[in-house]
Amino acid sequence: MQLNELVAYTNRLLAVADFNDYCPNGLQVQGRPEVHTVIGGVTACQALLNIAVGQSADAVLVHHGYFWKGEDPRIAGMKHRRLATLLRHDVSLMAYHLPLDAHLELGNNAQLAQVLDLTVTGTAGGNGRTPGLVMLGAPAAPMQGETFAAHIESRLRRKPLHISGSDAPIHRLAWCTGGAQSYIEMASQQGVDAFLTGEASEQTVHFARENNLHFFAAGHHATERYGIQALGAHLATQFGLKFTFVDVDNPV
Repeated sequence: MQLNELVAYTNRLLAVADFNDYCPNGLQVQGRPEVHTVIGGVTACQALLNIAVGQSADAVLVHHGYFWKGEDPRIAGMKHRRLATLLRHDVSLMAYHLPLDAHLELGNNAQLAQVLDLTVTGTAGGNGRTPGLVMLGAPAAPMQGETFAAHIESRLRRKPLHISGSDAPIHRLAWCTGGAQSYIEMASQQGVDAFLTGEASEQTVHFARENNLHFFAAGHHATERYGIQALGAHLATQFGLKFTFVDVDNPV
């Protein structure tokens, strides 16, 4: 597969041009022109790059790449080491942030719904061109908050933080993977009983308690492992590539 064709296809698939993101989506570092082997992961950390080099990968596919808005633009320290690894071994880096969160089939939210047996009923926060980043739905059956927390733990292999802002069972819930705790107010406006994301902030706890919401923080990394796996598997099937997902452990 030609790298430029792979990038163009993935950009169209995820509708990259429709998103105003905090980082560039698509090809972030250019490597060799042909792609046979792809290593996937949540974040383009040094550990993932070392594994990719060790497996003679042509490209690395991640959710969290580089060049975030507001960061120090200098190529030094950790950033230098990461980029040097890619450039020295002619390995490409492809990264998809918000477009991968929002995709209604391959996205992090959609894939998390499958892992947790959630029925999707819609999204919130869209702009008419893209689906909203907050997904709406329901569990397979109404659950008490403690039961749903145990369900999350069994599926994600990580105990979530559960703020029990209500004693009522969960009939409807909203979720957004990663560091989306600020969307709790948007979720509450949808009339849900619970909101699930990856991280929590100090004020999130008070909002949940004062608005009768169950709140679950199940881990930024833990909730965002599934979109890249789905995307990589799709590209492998579509183009006959070898794709391997590497789960570099992260407790956050």
